[in-house]
Amino acid sequence: MSLSFAGRIALVTGGGSGIGRAVCRTLAKDGARVVAADINQKAAEETVSMLINPGDHLALSVNVADKASVASLVRSVIEQLKAPPNLLANVAGITQDNFLLQMDEQSFMNVIDVNLKGTFLVTQAVTSALQEHEITSGSIVNIASIVSKTGNMGQCNYASSKAGVQAFTKTAALELARVGVRVNCVLPGFVDTAMVTTVPEKVLTMLLKNVPLRRLGQPEEIAEVVAFLLSDKSSYMTGASVEVTGGLAM
Repeated sequence: MSLSFAGRIALVTGGGSGIGRAVCRTLAKDGARVVAADINQKAAEETVSMLINPGDHLALSVNVADKASVASLVRSVIEQLKAPPNLLANVAGITQDNFLLQMDEQSFMNVIDVNLKGTFLVTQAVTSALQEHEITSGSIVNIASIVSKTGNMGQCNYASSKAGVQAFTKTAALELARVGVRVNCVLPGFVDTAMVTTVPEKVLTMLLKNVPLRRLGQPEEIAEVVAFLLSDKSSYMTGASVEVTGGLAM
């Protein structure tokens, strides 16, 4: 399926690796000017170097959990590209796993701050910029997780943050429809990224037995769904949660 993002600016947080990098590559292939934003500036630059016509795109540093950093990011996009992004993929996320009784408060809050508060801060900053520039259309996709639906051993912080992202998506969709912005989210299952490499092989083998397609997803498979939801092909979708899991937890 060919999607056209010609003339549109796409901001992708977590663009330095994994699903975020795949989203950047997919959107650039379909004509968007991509801003790869990541806490790791070098990783964001590496992503941009992989894109079609790399000179058309930007690599910027951001800490999505910090409001001032997010505001600086949006200002930089506007200064360099002369307009705010009207496509946004909130992909930035972290894990700090431990069993509930062993998890310290800081590890719990770190994950909430990046995964949930970060999604809020970036969404707020981008949609405020769109209003200030009197742009009356936009599309946002947030990355949640299938564990927001099922829970997961050792991930009370991550599962909580992603359940929050899913609920945030629905509320944002209700509020932002009146200003022409659609908001949807994707719930990936187990995807072949650095985040999954921390899972012991024995545990991963057991988990994959519960996946009807019997394999990990690839970042590009998530990215294609994100691109669809950002595009006009999904123009009558907002507030939706799309599971991309190989059939896990149907």
